[in-house]
Formats: sequence, C-alpha cells, structure tokens
Amino acid sequence: MICFVDYRTTENEINSLKKLNYDVIKIPKDNNLYEAINGHTDIQLNIINKHTLIVNKNINLSFKELLKAKNINFIESESTLSSKYPNNISLNAYITENYLVHNLKFTDKKILEYCKNKKSINVNQGYTKCSILPLREKAIITNDTGIYNTLKNENFDILLLPFGDIELSGFNYGFIGGVGGMISSDSMAFFGSLDNYAFGNEVKKFLYKYDIKPIYLNNTKLIDRGSLLVF
Repeated sequence: MICFVDYRTTENEINSLKKLNYDVIKIPKDNNLYEAINGHTDIQLNIINKHTLIVNKNINLSFKELLKAKNINFIESESTLSSKYPNNISLNAYITENYLVHNLKFTDKKILEYCKNKKSINVNQGYTKCSILPLREKAIITNDTGIYNTLKNENFDILLLPFGDIELSGFNYGFIGGVGGMISSDSMAFFGSLDNYAFGNEVKKFLYKYDIKPIYLNNTKLIDRGSLLVF
C-alpha cells in the first residue's frame, strides 16, 4: 500500500509509516499555493476510486514519473491551482464509493465527470476534505457546522468538534481532516497524538465505536499536514 504525505512530513513520521509496511510518497511543493498548504496532499491530489487518482496537472513532473514507475493509474486535473481561494480547492472534495461532497461550483470538471454515478452533495465549505476526517463512508469527524448539518440529512454519523488545538504553520489552528487518515480497515494514523489534543477523548470514543485503533506517528500535538491518503 502507498501513503501520500506532505513533503514536510518528518522523518520520524515517515519511518513510523514504513515500519507499518507502507510505501511513502511525498507530495512536492507547488509554488503557486500559499506556504501553509503548498505540499498538502488533499490540495494537490484525490482518490477518485480504488483504481484512479487525480493529481494537480502542474505537479512536479518527477512526481508523475514516479506514479508511472509504480504503475499507479492517474488523471490530471483540468483546473490550475493558485494561491487565492477558491482557486486552490478544486481537488479538495470528499469522495467515497457512493458520494461526492464538495462546493460543487468549484469542483474540478474531471472529478465531476468521473464521479457522475455517485450522489453529489453540495456544501458551502470549499475546503471540504480538509474539514472531514473519515472513519467509514458515512462516519466522519468534522469541525464544520455546515458540513455537519448537510450530511446529517444524509444519515451520516458525525462527531462535530470545536475548532482549535491543531497546529498549522502560519495560522491559529488547522483543520481536523488534515491530521491523518485511515491506513487500514481498522487503523487510523495521526500526525501527532490524541493524548495531546484537547478533544482527544471524544475522538477515541468515536473510533472505538467503529472498532478503529489510533496509531500515532509522532508524540506531538496534532498537526494539519493535509490528510494522509492511502492508495
């Protein structure tokens, strides 16, 4: 299995993933994006389905060559990413087997095309994947009340947490969706430890409900690195 992570992910975190037998690929820096997110996985890449990735069309050529060398099927975005919102959110959708959740006005056209058989749900939050930490297809954690209210109507099981206590360089706090991701059917990896998070006990209880164990890649506060995506 392959894990995609921000190029600034620490060696300690990467080694923790390697010990779990994951092949780690770093997302390269995109100078068209502002510094805090210029290597964030969920800004430059998304998983359309279990066979196909979509990547920022202007992502470093060597990254595309690496995907080809590893026989990873990918398509390139139609949109061009740039620093100002909403020009940096076109790939930041929450995509599951059956759902596409995003501010659909700004979703990359290739995503809309490839997900036309999924149920599309519009939310106001353009940083949709940044705002969602998925456990199961319809079980998520979020800080965003708009996402919470919209997906509650779709019978999602949602843990709504306050903002804050997540590190993101240059900002007062980061987003919950960027602090990690599912790495197997029963394990979620975190950049940091829930023991150092103000709402860690609530997250632990929610994970326990779904028989998911937390794995801490570092013993720090939670850090928003733009999701950990496994393909």
